[in-house]
Amino acid sequence: MKQRNNLTSSILKFHTTQPYPCSYFPERLARAQVAAPDYLINSHAYDQLIQAGFRRSGAFTYRPSCDHCHACIPARILVNEFMPNRSQRRTWKHHQHLTATSHALYFSPDHFSLYQRYQQKRHSTGGMENDSHAQYQDFLLQSNVNSRLIEFHENEQLDMISIIDKLSDGLSSVYTFFNPDITNASFGTYSILWQIEQCRKFDLPYVYLGYWIKENRKMRYKANFQPLEVLINEKWQPFDSLNILQENN
Repeated sequence: MKQRNNLTSSILKFHTTQPYPCSYFPERLARAQVAAPDYLINSHAYDQLIQAGFRRSGAFTYRPSCDHCHACIPARILVNEFMPNRSQRRTWKHHQHLTATSHALYFSPDHFSLYQRYQQKRHSTGGMENDSHAQYQDFLLQSNVNSRLIEFHENEQLDMISIIDKLSDGLSSVYTFFNPDITNASFGTYSILWQIEQCRKFDLPYVYLGYWIKENRKMRYKANFQPLEVLINEKWQPFDSLNILQENN
């Protein structure tokens, strides 16, 4: 399948992968629709792909295209309407001492060490707990678009890294990892709250969160950031539309 980008003269090709083990449901097989070639996915094309429900993993831009499963639903926060709940306000206040610095993507042994500790303690059966240096770089440090690496420090201690992509209408939250030894810190929540504040600062309307997955405990948290929009039948709709859709099916 070919699709002409409205903002560029590039022609992207889309192909569907062969089935592979699903990272969210081990008992299922997944497939993805992939946009190619990578080098034609500039910032303008990437904006439109994100708006159409695609995500980025390294230089690989994809969206789920599974045969018998539609659990992965693209979600984005409406920044101007977002009001933090009590727990989120507490998390925001708790981490005001953190210093955030923005960088171009780069490799650091300290980052990689934090990533390994995070994977081994928080995602020990996720398939990335033994990622090599090269796998880490391919996953997080390869990008053809406007990507930033955000370091969060407490004094001299590195507590968290967030990889984000800058879009014309917001930020896309690519991946966050943090110190797994600090309990009840809610670093992931703080990272999203920080991204919301960045969008407000630059008058950007959305934070794209990737996929909300009701059946997966680790992906359900995204529904805590309301109001949320989800992409249903190629149209962004209020999160409550999911309940209406499920009731009618």
